Amino acid sequence: MNNCKVLSKIWLLVLLLVTIVAGCGGNDTVAQNSNSSKAITAFSLAGATGTINETAKTIAVTVPFGTDVTALNATFTTTGSGVKVSAVAQTSGATANNFTSPVAYSVTATDSTTVTYTVSVTVSGSAGPAPVNLGTAGNFVILAKTGVSTTGTTAVVGDIGLSPAAASFITGFSLIADSTNTFSTSSLVTGKVYASNYAPPTPAVMTTAVSDMETAFTDAAGRTTPDFTELGTGNISGMTLVPGLYKWGTGVSMSSAGVILSGGANDVWIFQIAGDLTVGNSAIVSLIGGAQAKNIFWQVAGQANLGTAADFKGIILSQTLISLNTGAKMTGRALAQTAVTLNATAITAP
Repeated sequence: MNNCKVLSKIWLLVLLLVTIVAGCGGNDTVAQNSNSSKAITAFSLAGATGTINETAKTIAVTVPFGTDVTALNATFTTTGSGVKVSAVAQTSGATANNFTSPVAYSVTATDSTTVTYTVSVTVSGSAGPAPVNLGTAGNFVILAKTGVSTTGTTAVVGDIGLSPAAASFITGFSLIADSTNTFSTSSLVTGKVYASNYAPPTPAVMTTAVSDMETAFTDAAGRTTPDFTELGTGNISGMTLVPGLYKWGTGVSMSSAGVILSGGANDVWIFQIAGDLTVGNSAIVSLIGGAQAKNIFWQVAGQANLGTAADFKGIILSQTLISLNTGAKMTGRALAQTAVTLNATAITAP
């Protein structure tokens, strides 16, 4: 009888242990299925990495200049089970949102608790003045009113336009009229050649382009509060120039020592020159730090003359003649209110 009582107690202990173990296992399952973790651990837009403030639950992202923020796909990682924006489930790298205003990202944990991260996007600015709007004049690498001429082996990459002068004032290019008679081609030009006497709609297009060129010149010349005035009394040889608005009441020259423009990819230079721009033989305009020729504007009230074997960068808006001498190279645009002359030169649109 005593043995039976002992066995009964042992069985009761076994059952108790089984119950305890089962209970512990069940709690583990609940713990696994009720994780409260719900952080955003990485976030980026347009290749720009966001800065996460975990305490404030904010994410700040600065995207490159010119980025359209109205429909950006965020790439993110999260410890939560799901992410929503205004009840719309988010897929990393695939769901677009409008970031013109802060966007709230709601993260849900497996235990159904939530937390909200506020994402704010800033578009990086540029140093220097606002760029000059070229309008439709920006469709041409060379644009003039009275003539475009070349001698020697010239290479032009981009379109050429002339108005109000006729195509007969485009010389040295051996033009071949297109069957539509709206433009011509040339073995020296990687692009098209337009003139005011070609078939419609070319005359109207050229009139607008020339008008836009003149408006751009007036804009560049009319910028106020220069950052630098009469720098080097007009001789900028060997200088390193940061972005900004430069103004001279005289002409500007550079020797073979050239000049360096140092700035970022979105930075802008405007040079207001009351006289001539004279670029010496073999002078080089060098760009460093990501500076781009399309953001450099040389507004010249007189003539612009690029010497033999010069290597020039930027857009020349000249009120008179632009001349590129033998072997000169230019990355930019030659926009002249009289003529453009080339002599075995190379000019490429920026």
